[in-house]
Amino acid sequence: MSTLKIRIHAKDQILHLMAADRVICSFPVSTSRFGLGEAEGSFRTPTGRFQVHQKIGEEHPANTVFRGRVPVPAPPDWETADDLITSRILWLDGIEDHNANTRERYIYIHGTNQEQLIGQAASRGCIRMRNQDVIQLFDLIDVGTELEILP
Repeated sequence: MSTLKIRIHAKDQILHLMAADRVICSFPVSTSRFGLGEAEGSFRTPTGRFQVHQKIGEEHPANTVFRGRVPVPAPPDWETADDLITSRILWLDGIEDHNANTRERYIYIHGTNQEQLIGQAASRGCIRMRNQDVIQLFDLIDVGTELEILP
């Protein structure tokens, strides 16, 4: 299991990859446009402590579109389609009572077709990243990597 940890600051829309208590790299992200929270159906980004439950997409090229965690053909309206899940998926699992439903809510860190919105709250609950950034993060971490999402 990785000794690396992920810390996401929703207020600043930034993800830090940490080794011990030292930031080794940072990436801009996009959390939910509906704010923070754990309620089922809220489309909010949960907070607290998590772990990476599953990594999906390693064998697929950048910009692959996923639906239900399965690769599908890219839609013809790729540039304008809302909230596509692309390139890689890091499926999160909440490890605290208040966020224990995270995996069942299908909250991921994933690539997006809307990279121009990275750096502002724009998703529907997941944490979006630029495609090349999520591929880099995916390659650096393991299933079980600890993660914290802070307000």
